[in-house]
Amino acid sequence: MLIQNWIHRLEGSGLRYIKIGLWLFALGILMANYNLRGFKNMSNPEAMDAAQVARNIADGKGYTTLFIRPLSMHLFEKAYEEEHGPTRPGDKSDPTRIRGMHPDLANPPVYPMLLAGLMKIWPGAEYQVCGSSKIFNTGGRFKIYGPDFEINLLNQLLFLGAVVILYFLTRRLFDPAMAWTSALLCLGTDLFWRFSISGLSTMLLMVIFLGLAWTLTRLEEGFRKNEWSEGRLISWGALAGLLTGLACLTRYSFGWLIIPVLIYFVLYLGGHRGILCFAALAAFLLVIGPWVARNYHLSNTFFGTAGYSIYETASAFPGNHMQRSLDPDFGRFLNRELWFKFVNNVEALIQEDLPKLGGSWITAFFLVGLLLGFKNPALGRLRNFLLFSLVILAIAQALGRTEASTDSPIINADNLLVVVAPLVLVFGVGFFYSLVDHLNIPIPQLRSMLVGAFCFVICLPAIFALIGPSVTTIAYPPYFPPAIQRTCTWMKEDELMMSDVPWAIAWYGERQCVWLTLDTEKQFFKIYDYYKPVHALYLTPVTMDSRFLSEWVRASEHSWGSFALQCMLKPPNLPAYFPLTKSPIGFLPEQLFLSDTERWGKDKSVRTTP
Repeated sequence: MLIQNWIHRLEGSGLRYIKIGLWLFALGILMANYNLRGFKNMSNPEAMDAAQVARNIADGKGYTTLFIRPLSMHLFEKAYEEEHGPTRPGDKSDPTRIRGMHPDLANPPVYPMLLAGLMKIWPGAEYQVCGSSKIFNTGGRFKIYGPDFEINLLNQLLFLGAVVILYFLTRRLFDPAMAWTSALLCLGTDLFWRFSISGLSTMLLMVIFLGLAWTLTRLEEGFRKNEWSEGRLISWGALAGLLTGLACLTRYSFGWLIIPVLIYFVLYLGGHRGILCFAALAAFLLVIGPWVARNYHLSNTFFGTAGYSIYETASAFPGNHMQRSLDPDFGRFLNRELWFKFVNNVEALIQEDLPKLGGSWITAFFLVGLLLGFKNPALGRLRNFLLFSLVILAIAQALGRTEASTDSPIINADNLLVVVAPLVLVFGVGFFYSLVDHLNIPIPQLRSMLVGAFCFVICLPAIFALIGPSVTTIAYPPYFPPAIQRTCTWMKEDELMMSDVPWAIAWYGERQCVWLTLDTEKQFFKIYDYYKPVHALYLTPVTMDSRFLSEWVRASEHSWGSFALQCMLKPPNLPAYFPLTKSPIGFLPEQLFLSDTERWGKDKSVRTTP
């Protein structure tokens, strides 16, 4: 009887749990296989920067950073002078805030706070001596940096959460078949998996954006069917504003989404539009207000150094020059340069980013499907919200483009459109199903084969990533964590370093490091003499493998390129005025480490490359 009862339960509700268990098992196998073949230690500066800020939070050091941008030093000094008057040589008041823990002005707080929570729950995600873990390394030889893997595992779980939200949203708007197809295609998109192992906040933003789309859909439905009271409508409108505020505090550019939200309310929520716009805007400002006030209190800017990204990569501030400048002259920036930057980046966005929005050509189905009308008003209205969001985010992406887009053209924090790509995928799938319905296929199995072939073609990039050769886990050049950690162990905790990869020094080495100044003389010595002595210089292939003619031979006399060239000579021809002259054996020619004293003792030969 017990066996019979167990079988009856299994045939009833128990079968549902078996299916769920099988799906979870399949997802686990997929994640494990992708990580075995595609995982790579962090290579994005933004990811390492957010991680080291999170570690400071988890360690009780406040919202501070070990990665010092000269631009943030300038903002702190400017704010100090506006309150206390000009600084003088030898001033002990620390106007640039680098003699202690430096308050962070670059990262919005939601993602670092989430990572800090992970580090509190899982202490191994904070720090690991490279090569010491038997789980992540082979025979004590470095292969995987454990905290990188654990942070990326969190992002993969966020990605799976986004897929679940996408499934239920699509099921509500279309039907179960489309919901399963959309969820499977989202899982089979290689671009999304690449972002999930990048360490960036993109997956968290994807969850928030899909949650916002769900909120707007439920709100519109409740209003249209006249099923909700005014109080409930207002609470859901405030929820939309709250989610938009969270998106803004995850990546500042997403604060512009409040505009499509308000347009949606004005167009589709009738007589309640005024009170709903007020509720959403009030919730949005309530969420971001305390953080914006904190930034303004510290630096007299609302969004810290991130607010200056509009100037980056313009002719007045090529590359990352603005972030590395102690005294940027914004008067050199002309309004027409902003227009040129916008036009050039929009052109690239239309030609390159938009066609590859979802990592495949399903974007073409979405674009052609814009000509298709829907019987369900909720579908058309949500699609219009998606279009408004695409336009706003495209403008923000074009104006806010930084050097990160050049260093990593696709997987970077400047890529805003990829966050809305899952919803684009849903409407692309909807258009495909509409085409299939118009074919009037009489045999159900043939229809299923057609849908299966469509899914197979869309998922081909992910399939090749899973069956292809494994990638190397070490992101070298320029990041080799064992060498970074070794150099950092030679430094005291309160000593300042300078490097061309300060985010990696801060994350892997847990030492305070300032970004390479624009020159080796004026700006370098302004920090060295007036703010805080620089005890070590660490250059990687970012500088040592730069362009020989334009950045070394023809560079200015006091550029770091010409400095590196002098160091490569035999014997080294360091400038007589430069205070850092001691170097261990084994760094040149790929890397360079200079210090004020011999800190390495007997450890003079160091393995600096994989």
